[in-house]
Amino acid sequence: MRSLGAVQALNLDGGGSTAMAVRGTLANNPSDATGERAVGDTVQVLPPSAD
Repeated sequence: MRSLGAVQALNLDGGGSTAMAVRGTLANNPSDATGERAVGDTVQVLPPSAD
């Protein structure tokens, strides 16, 4: 995160259900034996709005 310019960062979960999508495409390989799972929570990083 520091190399990306972050001043503060927090790892929320690194478990088997962790998945990262970029523009709607899965960008990692979840380590859960059954693959990608449905989860109830998400953290999203979005660009500032162009208001």
